[in-house]
Amino acid sequence: MSHNSLQTRCLSSLSKVFADEELRDARVGRGSALRKERFSYQVAYRSDALLKPLSTSVISDLAPRISVRAVGLVPSELPCHADHDDDVLRTTPGLYPDPLYPTRAGNGFAALPGQWRSLWVTVDIDESVDPGTYPIEIRFMQENGEVAGNETFELEVVAASLPSQRLIHTEWFHVDCIASYYREDVWSERLWELLGKYIRTAVRNGINMLLTPLFTPPLDTEIGGERATVQLVDVERTGDGYRFAFDKLRRWVELCLSSGVEYFEFSHLFTQWGAKHAPKIMGTENGTYKRLFGWETDAGGAAYRGFLDAFLPELVAFIDQHGLKERSYFHISDEPSMAALEDYRAASEMIRGHLAGFPVIDALSDYDFYATGAVDIPIPASDHVKPFIEQGVEPLWTYYCVSQNKKVANRFFHMPSYRNRILGIQLYKFNAAGFLHWGYNFWNSQFSKYPIDPYKVTDAGCAFPSGDAFVVYPGEDGPLESLRLVVLHEALQDLRALRLLESKIGKEETLRLVEEGLTQAITFDDYPRDADWLLSLRERVNERIKSSLSGRA
Repeated sequence: MSHNSLQTRCLSSLSKVFADEELRDARVGRGSALRKERFSYQVAYRSDALLKPLSTSVISDLAPRISVRAVGLVPSELPCHADHDDDVLRTTPGLYPDPLYPTRAGNGFAALPGQWRSLWVTVDIDESVDPGTYPIEIRFMQENGEVAGNETFELEVVAASLPSQRLIHTEWFHVDCIASYYREDVWSERLWELLGKYIRTAVRNGINMLLTPLFTPPLDTEIGGERATVQLVDVERTGDGYRFAFDKLRRWVELCLSSGVEYFEFSHLFTQWGAKHAPKIMGTENGTYKRLFGWETDAGGAAYRGFLDAFLPELVAFIDQHGLKERSYFHISDEPSMAALEDYRAASEMIRGHLAGFPVIDALSDYDFYATGAVDIPIPASDHVKPFIEQGVEPLWTYYCVSQNKKVANRFFHMPSYRNRILGIQLYKFNAAGFLHWGYNFWNSQFSKYPIDPYKVTDAGCAFPSGDAFVVYPGEDGPLESLRLVVLHEALQDLRALRLLESKIGKEETLRLVEEGLTQAITFDDYPRDADWLLSLRERVNERIKSSLSGRA
């Protein structure tokens, strides 16, 4: 719509609006959603001349449930590596849409001449919302009270509720990055307050498992280097053994449970890429606080074995005391290669006697490695998951990260958002039990050599394509969501909607609806590369759910 000098257009959440190009997508003026769902769309805008300050006004019966945020731009020096595929929006360095900023009363925002920008509109639909179609008008208000432009979107609320999420979903939570950015001492009261906000934002977006740093996680750390200490278990080495205090771990567990976290993955007990060393473990000995174990420690040596023999029984007792056994998962070493099999197997044997009955999960993509029995639950990369599916591995987990840049789903800045959202359909089809990603808030350089400002550096110091290392930004008083995180959550909502439909018509019929009209069955690397297809599919799923209500709507 054009109003005075302001042009506007409603777009879906799958559009990416770049400031330096024309809009790619046609207007999307309506959609549908279930109860217990968060529905998002965008209103793009561009002015012939500078207009500021602007504010928004929401006219709708759903207004109390609607938030409007501004889609911000952040720089990308490394949008992609040289070996990317062709299913991308662009490959040039520049400004990319990603952070979602609140539109604050009194501050306003600007419409810049010749630049398309967008507002992100989110509707939180709880079970009290009556079914029906609701117009939502977004008005662009000038300081003098005049309307500079407006757009109206129609949202149908279906009289059915999304079921609870069954998928276990973890995005690795980096406590040290939060402490570093906000310049807070680790485990200060202010940090605990911030951690609660970041945890609740994670849960709000379908992240129901949290990486729990028993000791500083040995992840993305330069060999011989170390990350800031974020250790929840206090250790004292005495003349005849060890003493452990679990006060901080208890507080962490209580915070997580009260925030909606359902599962705990305890940090890796051995170093990354092969289990050759112990993680950094700090403790007190003879009144001095120092590093007890680390890169200098042989993982299979008597000293670390003795430590684990003392620690793990007390940890298991803590888990049992707090009723966490069915919620607890353990790691040995992240991404071990076949060359590290013997070290990994030795590490596994060291802990098995203490952790009988607890699942051990680790990212590894070599089926032959898994077939040795060294790990309970493998987590293969999405471009290596096929043999695990063919061999009927259950429970099936998968992950993606920097290397999954061809064909498969991912969420880099330069990729279209349908490559982010398609994941929910894939996880549903293959009945995945879990999904893992390493970067909820990794605001460090590669190998954690130095902290970065995620508003200025989005590629971990020219290491990973922008969008790999984090999905939240540090706001003034807590996290700001990225559009990529919200779209990922939409994928999980699609998964839940499909499971609701399955409960009514069965999986075979549900998959028939999903793949209707396609020339190829959906796999992790073969799927419709089309935002309109995804949006249409979700509308068809909602309509089928609605029709299954047999008049109860």
